[in-house]
Amino acid sequence: MAKAKKTVFFCQDCGNESSKWLGQCPACKAWNTFVEEVVVKKSAKSIGGDITKQKPLPLSGISIDTDERLLTHYEELDRVLGGGIVGGSMTLVGGDPGIGKSTLLLQVCKQLADRNLDILYISGEESLRQIKLRAQRIGDFNDKLLLLCETNLDIIRSIIENRKPEVVIIDSIQTMYQDEISSAPGSVSQVRESTSVLMQIAKGLGVSVFIVGHVTKDGNVAGPRVLEHMVDTVLYFEGDRHASYRILRGVKNRFGSTNEIGVFEMRSEGLVEVKNPSEFMLNGKPQGASGSIVACSMEGSRPILIEIQALVCHSNFGIPRRTATGTDFNRVNLLMAVLEKRAGLNLSASDAYVNIAGGIKMNEPAIDLGILLAIASSYKDIIIPDNLIAFGEVGLSGEVRAVNMAEQRVNEAKKLGFEKVMLPKVCMGSVKGIKGIELIPVENVKEAIAKLL
Repeated sequence: MAKAKKTVFFCQDCGNESSKWLGQCPACKAWNTFVEEVVVKKSAKSIGGDITKQKPLPLSGISIDTDERLLTHYEELDRVLGGGIVGGSMTLVGGDPGIGKSTLLLQVCKQLADRNLDILYISGEESLRQIKLRAQRIGDFNDKLLLLCETNLDIIRSIIENRKPEVVIIDSIQTMYQDEISSAPGSVSQVRESTSVLMQIAKGLGVSVFIVGHVTKDGNVAGPRVLEHMVDTVLYFEGDRHASYRILRGVKNRFGSTNEIGVFEMRSEGLVEVKNPSEFMLNGKPQGASGSIVACSMEGSRPILIEIQALVCHSNFGIPRRTATGTDFNRVNLLMAVLEKRAGLNLSASDAYVNIAGGIKMNEPAIDLGILLAIASSYKDIIIPDNLIAFGEVGLSGEVRAVNMAEQRVNEAKKLGFEKVMLPKVCMGSVKGIKGIELIPVENVKEAIAKLL
């Protein structure tokens, strides 16, 4: 009699295993995330090679190549990656459908192929003709870029071992499968095992691997959460499909900071870098309108100036309506309570709408002062000068608290032609050496409104 197949249950969020179905995962406490998968027992040799040849090394016996990073010639992407592509690394790129993941990676392939590097682009979703049609919009490619339409990982592994390219693109990981795993492509077992095989290829051959991952309705990469733990770098492509700009954000990076972002603009010829996001975000700012102010937010080491708009009007219903677009809704409610308590503005009978222009999302506390001043400006119908920006965190007592990197924020405002900066008084020590721009220090919300309005 044939031996029955062994099945176990996996949590789709954290990868925790269980012999039976559970309503709640005991590891990550998520509900209804267990799915049943067939388990194939593997030998130690198939998993990690010959275990008798593995030897531990002392830290002093490991050499580090200082020139190991490979530049893509896209400054925005290189910044998010931490300075370039690390040899033998594995990068996961996620994002909504149609956001530009495949386009960006194909453009990176062109830049690397132009430098006589061997690139292998493997697609499990598009035909070779479809890839060529998209490539024609980007530019001319040389023969260093090789295309392959395949989803069987055994075939892919043999081709990579024979060709030994420097960079491999997998589009997408949810379409890859192994014959020995009986579940369908995209399942928990297939995604986990496929990523494991690609990780062995990357580390064993020193090949840099980029994999594209689909996302769920919640914006997370589809498949088990363990997928993000296995790779070295996780990048998310964000942005409104109906807007022209795209933001590339690193949420995990073993070789650099996770606070950096890259800004791109989608055009007919592909994605184009936005070298000055502040100027891009402020394009079209209204002149002489109340409820509008420019604030400064930091994304990693880069200051970005954004326009905050507020509209406050009398409510026709018993319960006023509050809306926040581009920032945290609860934070806006908190700041309006501070305005009412500490500055004496009667906002309890008014509707309030707060928007960060351009569709960008910012949640840094340093934009608190800008939100407060925009609301107060709209409520009093007083115009804020167009040559002024403001930044600072606001506490529940109405105090304007210090923020980091105040000097970089002021220099960014000066570079874009602003003449006045309202900032926390405690930050004056770090910006006193900056000339050519007027500094307006404030200690609390009431003082800020009095100086401005």
